[in-house]
Amino acid sequence: MVAFKDQIHTDIKLKPNNGPCISAHKSLLAARSEIFKNILSLDNFKAPPTDTDTITLSELSTEELESLLEFLYTGDLPADKFKNHVYALCAAADKYEIPYLQESCERYMLNSLNASNALDILDLSNLHSKKKLKETTLNFIVRNMKSIVSSQKYEEFASSNPHLCVEVSRAFVEAKF
Repeated sequence: MVAFKDQIHTDIKLKPNNGPCISAHKSLLAARSEIFKNILSLDNFKAPPTDTDTITLSELSTEELESLLEFLYTGDLPADKFKNHVYALCAAADKYEIPYLQESCERYMLNSLNASNALDILDLSNLHSKKKLKETTLNFIVRNMKSIVSSQKYEEFASSNPHLCVEVSRAFVEAKF
């Protein structure tokens, strides 16, 4: 982490969707992510580093990218960073094949599952094929059906996720109370 914070011998730049590039280390990225390893194995990244060696991660904001890098360098994140960026980090972990981050994000979401975030977690678990997370979230929604389904958030969710609303309805019908 010291090498990252002090920018010692960095050899790659990562570009978020907003803000300046953040310098990092190719070897660490390749060691933590199969996708980064494949990207960095391309011929244009094998040559000695240049000022133009940049990977764009347009799905991440500057703060999300900083949190991703902090996790990759340390293997952990403070709770406030998980709270603020868990959905983006989960998506990045899936996209860049970072299993330990995927597990950490799922664990955080399961531990923080409540009526106000259940629909977001259901949507994310469906998008990224997180079967255990989706099943647990569906069960939570069924147990808290009245408060979740009667919310304004559910109406908005239903218009953009009708297939998940069908799954919620089926899970409710099949529930054994």
